[in-house]
Amino acid sequence: MLNDKSKINKNTPVPLYFQLKTLILDKIKSGRYKVGDAIPTEKELSEMFEISRTTVRQAVMELVQEGWLYREKSKGTFVAQPKIRQDFIQKIESFNDQITRSGMTPSTEVLALKTEKAGPEVAEQLKLKEGDKVVFLFRKRCADGMPIVITKTYLPYAKCSFLLEGHDLTKERLYHILGVSADTAIVKIERTVEAVAANEEDAKLLDYTVGAPIQYFHSTGYTINEEPLEYSIARYRGDRNSFQIVIYNSDD
Repeated sequence: MLNDKSKINKNTPVPLYFQLKTLILDKIKSGRYKVGDAIPTEKELSEMFEISRTTVRQAVMELVQEGWLYREKSKGTFVAQPKIRQDFIQKIESFNDQITRSGMTPSTEVLALKTEKAGPEVAEQLKLKEGDKVVFLFRKRCADGMPIVITKTYLPYAKCSFLLEGHDLTKERLYHILGVSADTAIVKIERTVEAVAANEEDAKLLDYTVGAPIQYFHSTGYTINEEPLEYSIARYRGDRNSFQIVIYNSDD
């Protein structure tokens, strides 16, 4: 328990809320507070460290906002499952590599791999005619067995029909397969992201709740000739993923 008052130093310029936040975070990272454990109440922390409840509330709220804690109405505040820190939005990297770097084990379930006709959105993104034949790949992807994202990918059949023959997309990386030929290697990706509410398909496939937050990505991958070859729609569980963006100052 957090019961060492000497760790809160009221004579230092470091804000009290930040000191408390650091103490709680240290307990989480060291494993003293495990996933699902309840932390002391605001009243208990206030009395324990002889600080105001406003100070306690600020520390706890920041940890909630950062994904370390979560609150349940009338029950308390609990240690959250850490979010997977994703940085694929700033570079080209496979899901498997990303999850492996996070210290987790990736897995993929192929829900569909077939041909179908391009609808208006897919045709526009891939510069095809509506009704043109495309390869459709639908995957559910997990980290340590927990569903993280479902992805629907569309590729022009004329160039990518080979994906339907002899490839195990539960294990093989799509970009690796496409990269075997210079004509189909993805060298640039344009992505947009928005926040939406989980629908019934999300809830079923991601073991999630209808209406919960989803990070919704649209991605178009281009070859070296600036030809769009891949259009993907990915829906990430908002409670299990955070996305990192690095921005550089372009001023001279």
